[in-house]
Amino acid sequence: MILIPARLGSSRFPSKVLADVGGVPMVIRTAQAVSPLDSVAIATDAPEVAQIAEEHGFRAVLTDPEHRSGTDRIHEAAEHLGLADDEIVINVQADEPFIEEEVVEAVHDRIKAHAADPRILASSAYKTVSAPEADDPNLVKVVTDRSDCALYFSRAKIPYPRDHRFDCYKGHLGIYGYTMEKLRRYCSLPPSDLEGIEKLEQLRILAHGFTIAMVEVETESFGIDTPEDLERALKRHLL
Repeated sequence: MILIPARLGSSRFPSKVLADVGGVPMVIRTAQAVSPLDSVAIATDAPEVAQIAEEHGFRAVLTDPEHRSGTDRIHEAAEHLGLADDEIVINVQADEPFIEEEVVEAVHDRIKAHAADPRILASSAYKTVSAPEADDPNLVKVVTDRSDCALYFSRAKIPYPRDHRFDCYKGHLGIYGYTMEKLRRYCSLPPSDLEGIEKLEQLRILAHGFTIAMVEVETESFGIDTPEDLERALKRHLL
């Protein structure tokens, strides 16, 4: 099951999920991009978004507007949909209208491979980015261990290249995979200080002693956080 959290409010980009992407609202463009892979539902806090989703043939679930994160939002939607404990749930951000199917499949395969490991609550993906790209705090960086499990995520430039030039950073993609049972467990954890400081929901998992299995992918997609990001994405993919 693919669930797309779509909160209407956004301080940096008001009504971002409804921004026009080639004549289609962004959240719908994202849903269309991943719909060949699995069933898709849009978890939203806004009746306007739910109506637009249904007009385009996608199921919508209205959720509590007070959720702290997109993961908490898709958890409510998944419970509403009655998903089985062993079902794999993929959280695809609504601001990824150009995400490739191969990226979603890689995350799906990673969580399936680790479904029995209680230490790993989720899977996600990263791409290699250059040092100048890593300067952008909107591009979250991740450092991993030798098995490609996450050690830390930050908006800061990590790792810090103290003694020499380093040009092989890992840029995190906003996509997560869980089994339903692990999604429920994650959402039962209290929010962490790190999560609040960095404004990165995935740090809740690490702060409680669990980890996230990462997978490296090749992608031209990126999360759209500002109107400038959208303009850049449209030039790259549609113009």
